[in-house]
Amino acid sequence: MLQLDHRREKKVRRIWAGVGLLLAVGVGCVYLWWPRPIISTQAQQIVDEKPIPTPTVIESKMLVMGDVYWGRYINDWSSISPLKYAYPFSGLSGFDRSTYDAWFANMECPLTDNKKVSSAEEDTYLKFDCSPAYLPEAKKWFTGFTLANNHSDNQGAEGFTETKRHLDENGMQYFGSYDPEDYENLCNVLAVPAHVTMSDGVTKQGKLPMVWCGYHGVFKTPSAHSIAVIAKYSPLFNVVAMPHSGAEYKAAPDEIKTSLYHAMIDGGADVVLGDHPHWVQSTEAYNGKLIVYSMGNFIFDQQSGLEVTRSAIINMNVSVNAHDAPDIDKWLALGETCSAYVDDCLQKAAEQGLKKLPLQYHFSILGSRNDGKLTHAATDAELISIKQRMNWDTTIKGLSGMNSGE
Repeated sequence: MLQLDHRREKKVRRIWAGVGLLLAVGVGCVYLWWPRPIISTQAQQIVDEKPIPTPTVIESKMLVMGDVYWGRYINDWSSISPLKYAYPFSGLSGFDRSTYDAWFANMECPLTDNKKVSSAEEDTYLKFDCSPAYLPEAKKWFTGFTLANNHSDNQGAEGFTETKRHLDENGMQYFGSYDPEDYENLCNVLAVPAHVTMSDGVTKQGKLPMVWCGYHGVFKTPSAHSIAVIAKYSPLFNVVAMPHSGAEYKAAPDEIKTSLYHAMIDGGADVVLGDHPHWVQSTEAYNGKLIVYSMGNFIFDQQSGLEVTRSAIINMNVSVNAHDAPDIDKWLALGETCSAYVDDCLQKAAEQGLKKLPLQYHFSILGSRNDGKLTHAATDAELISIKQRMNWDTTIKGLSGMNSGE
């Protein structure tokens, strides 16, 4: 009897085990085959994917200086200094280069490998010739130069070509020509370093395409055809003009110079920043836009007094946001291609149907002195004197539209 009960108990266990297995299989089949909405998977994918950041603001903080030169006596001072080629730039730390995206100035000298004459001879004949060996140090400070002045051809057309080659080799941008009727080389689309704020709050580096035009007007006034080159670019690009003209060692421009700089604004330039007189000159708000008639000597070897050892530095900040310019991502992409001296950025902008960026300009003034041979920041009292010469407070009040200042 006990054996029979044991067999029955085992049989019952096997039956229940089989029922359990069938139930498990059934539940599994139901889970696998029960229809579930596809939308739930798609929704999960959407939750998992992060939106791609887009640019919201482009801003470039720039300093624009007057005349830069490291030949003649500066070269002599550098040769006896332990700093050598870094010597002319060794006082610039007071301007805190890291807070700016770009520096631009007038390169008042050809850059050649020619054998150099003595400083006394160079001073007598005023045929400048600077060594390109300074460029690796200069590049630590300057983004680019205008070559439109009365000395860039002092070593002939060959020297001018060599100057551009050395700048290319050092990755520095440039624009302008010693010949104001050299229409192909007056203006250049530059890739101006900028910082870009993205929609996720991250800031990255970018390139802002802007046109810079250099005009040499010392020996003759640039013609109407020359000034009209600005209008070739201004419908699509923001234009900065850097003319080089007027009488030297004067505190204010003459009528010929003011008429010329007015014509540049009328032709489409957003701002005109001049040099050549070796003195700081006055400024003007013309049609709501800034004209600086002369910024003075920034790095130079003239040491004869206050006027030739001080300069005005233009702090020019430009910015634009995506709300006002929906195509800023396309402009940034274009900017990456515009650093070469000869490029097709104008053509590409036209082909893409890009609209001119509505840049906001904000200007302020810094001052420098190079007394004691090295350029350094001006004192507060010296800066006040520079602003008074420039009539700066009155000019700032006259700026309008996309322009402002302090």
